[in-house]
This record gives sequence, structure tokens and C-alpha cells, in this order.
Amino acid sequence: MSLAISGLYISLTALLIVALTYRVIKLRRTHKIGIGNAGNESLTLAQRVHANLLENAPIALLLLLVAETNGTHHLVLHVFGCIWLVARVLHAVGLTQGKGGYHIGRFWGMLLTWAVIIGLALVNLFSFIMML
Repeated sequence: MSLAISGLYISLTALLIVALTYRVIKLRRTHKIGIGNAGNESLTLAQRVHANLLENAPIALLLLLVAETNGTHHLVLHVFGCIWLVARVLHAVGLTQGKGGYHIGRFWGMLLTWAVIIGLALVNLFSFIMML
């Protein structure tokens, strides 16, 4: 069984993770901060943007992988995958531009992230029920 669709979105998420990691490293070098954030607000914010993606990616991508393994239609998988990527970019931009406060991108980014996680969980539960 090919898992090309999940592989696509996992790979694109990995590239986003690397980009956000690079941003943290660049700020560390600029401000000469080896560990922690030394009270630097821009570094703290960059760390949270990166961490939030890392906190949500495992469950979302695992649910996508399981849905693909269970034979979910490829269009459904692509819809969830595209929404996932848009959500994570919206969140990263919104959290950064909002400087940790409210921003429409942050709001929609998290709302769409939760929608993907809940939606894929329901798809997988439905697949399980259909196997009974």
C-alpha cells in the first residue's frame, strides 16, 4: 500500500518545521543566546511558534496516515492536508504578527488545526465502526 498522500503532507510539514527552526537559530545567533530565551521577546515568540507546530503535528499527521491506511478517499485526504498546511501557516504568521496577542491568523490557524484533528479523528472512528 502506498502512503504517498500522507507522505506529501508529512514532508511539507517537515519543511515548515525546518523553516521555523531556522528562524529560532537565526535569532539565537543574532542575539547571542545559546540556551533559553534570555528574556528576548522575539526569540520567545519564535520558540512558541515552532513549539506550537511541534505540539500539534504528531497527532494531526498520525491521524492523516491512519486515514490513508484505512482507505479514505484521496480527495478527502488532500482536503484535510491542504487545510492543515494553511492552518499552520496562518497560525505561524498570526502569532508572529500579533506578537503573542490576538490576531485573525492565529485565531483561524488554531480553529482550522482543531477542525483537521477532530475531522480526521471522526473519519478514523467512522472507518472503525464500518469494520465492525
